[in-house]
Amino acid sequence: MERDFSGSPRVIADLGRIIDRLEALGRLVRVRSEVDPRHDLAGIAARFEGGPQAVLFEKVAGHAYPVFVGLYWSRELLGALFDQPETALPQHVAASIKSWQSAPVDPLVVADGPVLEVTEAEVDLSTLPIPIHALEDGGSYFDAAVVIAKDPETGVRNASIQRFQVIGTDRLVINIDAGRHLGLYLDKAAARGEPLAFTLNVGVGPGVHFAAAAPAEAAPVETDELGIASAFHGAPLELVAGTVGPVEMVAHAMWALECEIRPGEVHAEGPFAEVTGYYARVEPRPLVRVKRIHRRRAPIFHTLLSGAEVFNSVGLLGEANVLALLRVQVPGVEDVYFSHGGCGFYHCVVKIAQKRAGWAKQAILATFAAFPPLKMVTVVDEDVDIRNGRDVEWAMTTRLDAKTGILVIENAFGHGLNPTFPNYLGTKVGFDCTRPFPHTPAFDRAKTKAMALDGLDIVGAKR
Repeated sequence: MERDFSGSPRVIADLGRIIDRLEALGRLVRVRSEVDPRHDLAGIAARFEGGPQAVLFEKVAGHAYPVFVGLYWSRELLGALFDQPETALPQHVAASIKSWQSAPVDPLVVADGPVLEVTEAEVDLSTLPIPIHALEDGGSYFDAAVVIAKDPETGVRNASIQRFQVIGTDRLVINIDAGRHLGLYLDKAAARGEPLAFTLNVGVGPGVHFAAAAPAEAAPVETDELGIASAFHGAPLELVAGTVGPVEMVAHAMWALECEIRPGEVHAEGPFAEVTGYYARVEPRPLVRVKRIHRRRAPIFHTLLSGAEVFNSVGLLGEANVLALLRVQVPGVEDVYFSHGGCGFYHCVVKIAQKRAGWAKQAILATFAAFPPLKMVTVVDEDVDIRNGRDVEWAMTTRLDAKTGILVIENAFGHGLNPTFPNYLGTKVGFDCTRPFPHTPAFDRAKTKAMALDGLDIVGAKR
């Protein structure tokens, strides 16, 4: 199928058009009362978290610009935006990444874009409506903005999502997850005695967000992963050149900050309520200098809650990568799901139609390899609903042989935000909750006849 690379940016590429689209679909809540960005905004947003509508805060106390939250906290909402059934989202994401891998479309650097409508005369981060979310957070945070940086040796672009604490009118502190390409770039810049320039892009569409969240296993360091956004958009991602540095900005972002990190400059960062539901501890981390701020004339600040939004946005990318790799390596794998109870990072449930004995354990090992942050993998048969925790628990309690079906891997690399993986090392566990192979009637599920209620004379039923 040919892709159309002409015309104006698609809805999915522009946050303003996305918000308009969500409102047309009845999937937008507008909060018109004035809201304090310190704790109150996040507290109100949390009341809608996981629901089928995103929230736009129109009046943020002390600021001229609105704040948008909730784009990723519902797969139902995302499915509506992508015109996909929510259960098909992992396959849609996997197909888009595969399209980029097989036929990449590079971003297009254009002469101008909406993000350059206004360039602030002075750098003053206090003019942005940056919320303080959790009660013990150390300050205001950028938590949904996309970093674009370049390899100091090769010039290859990389996109990532990191958290940034505001510590001054022109200063931030960044937390860089171990194993991310951005950390490698910083090390290379330090070895050359050079600052690392990057741009921080606020208010971008899901294509750019997914490109930034793609696992390293799906987007090797030598590739320009911003092309993943082009695959989602159906058109080349548009960038504009930096004005004080060598790194491009997303042309249709709401804000773009031109920044740099000077090797050796650090500052205390934290605490911050992370995806785990725990506070990340205070530690010295790289200091960021903001050199210039660009924005639209009427921008909308985008933030997210460290909960279901991360579970879905990261989980979808993880699921897509795991599903693509498992289907190649393990016969019979039908679907995967990163559970919300596992923070979208740490627990993967795999559905498999067994072809021979032993393949469930192969699926456990392959899943850990495909997404290193995982702590647990549960493999179930094809008759189990992997998105239904009760059904998965049923398989665990009736099909898991605790003597032979539990696989423990000690001293394995994991995710540093998980407190059970101090210094990124910990113990992982896999559960083979599949029926013994070859199958016997003893493990067949009891079934009733499927019946429709239409046309029956039924009184008082609530469904």
